[in-house]
Amino acid sequence: MKKSLAWAVTLVTAATCTLGTVLPATAADNMTATAAASASNGSAIDTSKLDPQTKALVDEILAKLPADWQARLQAANAKYGIGDAQWTEIRNSVINPGDYQCQSTELTAYANNLLDGAEDPFTIFILSLFGGFDLPTYDALLFGSESKSNTYGVNGEYTNQLKSEAKDLKKFWDIYSDDIQLMPMHGADVFSSPERLARTLSVLYGGTTESNLGLADLFISLVGSEPVLKGGANPIFTFNAFAYSEKGDPQPLGISDRIVMGDGILEATKAIGLGDTAPRAILAHEFGHHVQYEDNLFDNTTLTGPEATRRTELMADAFGTYFLTHSRGEALNTKRVLGSAQSFYQVGDCSFTSNGHHGTPNQRLAASTWGASVANEASDQGHILPSMKLDEMFEVKLPDIVKPDATN
Repeated sequence: MKKSLAWAVTLVTAATCTLGTVLPATAADNMTATAAASASNGSAIDTSKLDPQTKALVDEILAKLPADWQARLQAANAKYGIGDAQWTEIRNSVINPGDYQCQSTELTAYANNLLDGAEDPFTIFILSLFGGFDLPTYDALLFGSESKSNTYGVNGEYTNQLKSEAKDLKKFWDIYSDDIQLMPMHGADVFSSPERLARTLSVLYGGTTESNLGLADLFISLVGSEPVLKGGANPIFTFNAFAYSEKGDPQPLGISDRIVMGDGILEATKAIGLGDTAPRAILAHEFGHHVQYEDNLFDNTTLTGPEATRRTELMADAFGTYFLTHSRGEALNTKRVLGSAQSFYQVGDCSFTSNGHHGTPNQRLAASTWGASVANEASDQGHILPSMKLDEMFEVKLPDIVKPDATN
């Protein structure tokens, strides 16, 4: 089985969507020309449109990168399961509003404001070409570890809540879960440590940590040159939560099972009024993916492509909500949980042809609603359904969940 990286939200959403909102038309045109030049010249980037200071930084970065840096970055994205295909599809897709409802939401509006007031949008664009917005994700995926000293949230405000829930999840589900580690992702930590950044760059671009220290300093300077990025503390760098497992992979990379919770997504849910329950819902969703890994539910289907991904994401929504509302889970109020289920259905998409299709916003809410109903309507409120039984019930319900909204 291919390495599985299951995303709740990804920073690339904000990176690709927000750039268009912060740029005037002329700047956008210039950036398009820069991207076109980069694509046609291999590893070359046309820096002629950059301001002198940024140009000097970018030229120095290019001088230190290997000639095939773009190919290496793409290879790393594929190797570790990190990619932006689904968000590219969203940007370019043509939506049929007569069948499905996919609208702007509070969460997307929040993301679209993260780079407002950028002094030099070209810096942001160039950083994205270098994969700079993914560096905290790589850091957490490759080098993160579970520790008693870990904190969650910018100010550690979610630490006790998430650590406690992680223990409850392991007790609740009937899978082997002792090896699943919970870990945070803090963007400013990565961009304040040349050594830490250099070890990630060495994985992406080759060389050793020591040989990449100079390149790391340049990346830190590039991020620091644009105030809106806040030295890596801008939520765009950690607008992300994901589960990772190599179970069943014939060529494992030696990365432990893990769930990573980024500061950015926690900040986002708080900003739109979902900070009370949404962090727990996100963690429950990601643990739902680990249930799928352990039960081999990713491959246990005849669906392929977008429909297969949509199925697993909607199932994780349902499993997560089942746990949150079950009397032996978090025992949370259903109305309260479904209100915070917006943290899921607000990132639903209408990219129907993408292999990363997660389901529409309404489909994701429907899956969560169904999960809550299974918990609430059970005759024996103290009984926890075996995960394979819950999957069996979900597979029967799935056609109803994915029906076009216009026919509901």
